[in-house]
Amino acid sequence: MFSPLGRYEEVFTALHTLCQAWGGVGQRGEGLPSSGSPLEAQSDYWFPPAGPVAPQHCRYFGLLQPDVRKKESLACFPDQAVLLPTTCGVESRPMGEIRIGTSAFTAAGWEGSFYPTGMKPGDYLSYYATKFDTVQLDNTFYRTPSLSTVQRWNAKTPPGFIFAAKVPQVITHEKVLVDCDEDLKHFLTTMDALGDKLGPLLFQFGYFNKSKFKSQAEFLLCLEPFLKKLPKGYKFAVEIRNKDWLDLRYAHLVRGYGVAQALIDQEWVMRPWEVKNRFNLVTADWTYVRWLGDRKGIEEVTKTWDKTIVDRRVDLKDWVEIFKEFVIRNIKIFAFANNHYAGHAPNTVKLFWELWDKKR
Repeated sequence: MFSPLGRYEEVFTALHTLCQAWGGVGQRGEGLPSSGSPLEAQSDYWFPPAGPVAPQHCRYFGLLQPDVRKKESLACFPDQAVLLPTTCGVESRPMGEIRIGTSAFTAAGWEGSFYPTGMKPGDYLSYYATKFDTVQLDNTFYRTPSLSTVQRWNAKTPPGFIFAAKVPQVITHEKVLVDCDEDLKHFLTTMDALGDKLGPLLFQFGYFNKSKFKSQAEFLLCLEPFLKKLPKGYKFAVEIRNKDWLDLRYAHLVRGYGVAQALIDQEWVMRPWEVKNRFNLVTADWTYVRWLGDRKGIEEVTKTWDKTIVDRRVDLKDWVEIFKEFVIRNIKIFAFANNHYAGHAPNTVKLFWELWDKKR
């Protein structure tokens, strides 16, 4: 399996030599660059030589004092810089936050298998929030909810709970980013009622055939001005269904606007460990993961989501490894399991944490 933290030995010698040239690689705070050094010329961040860096060697990125550099360090993968913590010891390094929930908090079959039998639907969300600290709202895809509905969601969840939500399809599917400023404004204003519980907002695009966009380049010409206008203060993610468009050019574009590329586990798209050209799929200081599965295939077996149908243990083990690397890089993770992934989304989350705990 490809590891984005691999190949460090080939660059370590160069890093070691560079650190020595700047005054040694001893204890943190020693060998600091003098005024006017190349480090200060980089302004906010130091971009070290290109190449991944193993966590045990991250101490070489902890040499600079706070008045010379920012808190985080940047290591350059071949195509871009990514955030790494200043120290990587288990006891001292900052941990990337992981929040995992389900896509929606209701489904046929959940009563009795997740929710207690006889529980009123009005109590579902409050109960859900005792088991998970985040949820992806799928119903927002169909229309912007009423303000009163959003206020009820807020009231039924504890402090610290996070709602992710799909942006309405009028923006992504009907108008496809054109003349939809008021639609987006209405959606954001309504969702603002969640206050600090409002988390990532996902632009989920459908598959575009040539009658809509003849090429990736044509799509990006539409996407870039839209991203440029996005208001600050929100976390936005983008999911595209044209797998051939998921390349370095696309990643650079969304990264430039601080938007996260959604990482999806679905039959027809490459997962992070399957990307052949190995460009970094993480385009922000956080990432958005969706475990979707084979909807058509599983619905031929069941449409009642009360038990696991597909064994996803092998896939989730790979995701555990990917998440471990994200945590090392201090990347915040939001992940959501769909019922179509294995048959019962709450069980998928439970299995992930079981596998995660075994790897710790």
